[in-house]
Amino acid sequence: MESGNITSDFILLGLFNHTSAHVFLFVMVLTSASISLLGNTLMILLIHRDPRLHTPMYILLSQLSLMDLMLVSTIVPKMASDYVTGNKSISPFGCGLQIFFFLTLAGGEGFLLAAMAYDRYAAVCHPLRYPILMNWRLCLGMTLGSWVLGAADGLIQAVATLNFPFCHAREIDHFFCEAPTLVHLSCADTYVFEYVMYVCCVLMLLLPSSLILISYGFILSAVLRMRTKEARKKAFATCSSHLAVVGLFYGAAIFIYMRPKSYRSASHDKVVSLFYTIVTPLLNPLIYSLRNNEVKGALRKCLNQCAALTRN
Repeated sequence: MESGNITSDFILLGLFNHTSAHVFLFVMVLTSASISLLGNTLMILLIHRDPRLHTPMYILLSQLSLMDLMLVSTIVPKMASDYVTGNKSISPFGCGLQIFFFLTLAGGEGFLLAAMAYDRYAAVCHPLRYPILMNWRLCLGMTLGSWVLGAADGLIQAVATLNFPFCHAREIDHFFCEAPTLVHLSCADTYVFEYVMYVCCVLMLLLPSSLILISYGFILSAVLRMRTKEARKKAFATCSSHLAVVGLFYGAAIFIYMRPKSYRSASHDKVVSLFYTIVTPLLNPLIYSLRNNEVKGALRKCLNQCAALTRN
């Protein structure tokens, strides 16, 4: 089979068609993405403005919000533009950029979630030693490491994926460029690349998720030893909500990136990808931040200052 020209544009088939039901779903997705952008932007501003939130825990939260903000901005504007204008083409360079930024942000977020789990472990299990176990140098190192490791994975997969020869049917049955979907279009033997990608996924997904489970295992053990029922109830509620978001993020990513190509279904991939590109960035500010009393206090302070400025 002849391979297509590398300079030819790809066609993103998208997630929705123009039936009434799909128009409604499109509006819902766009609304969710807008709320996600607003919530994550608000979190970054609150943490930046309020000196009481300048602690390692909230610095990690601000980085999580920044990654979610950039992740939604990488995927949703192109998806919405394709749906509204009907122009679904994307250049190889644009496709490569989407793969790079998506994997940088998604991979970096995985390591950042592991860093946040360690932060909670240090705070709950070793409160007196917390300033030593979670100092500023370690916090900044984990933050920088999350970005660097994510960027390395994104660069490797973007370059490798776009160097494969593609068939003339350059239609991507997805709403954005994702490496596993493009590999499926290749006319070449991709076994070696798929094996390497599988190994990368073990390191990028299973390693951080294992660290998260271990950290929360120690946290839950400490919670069970708490004397008051109210303290245990509050800690369990917090841990369960955190683990729900982590499970949603890692479960969807593992489903997409660690299945053999022969077991892939385009419709399933698109729905699952929607979870960690739209749903998780929407939930993170609510679960990790806006339920926090210190963050709500910073929000009230900011609103009072804005109201005072308006009256003056």
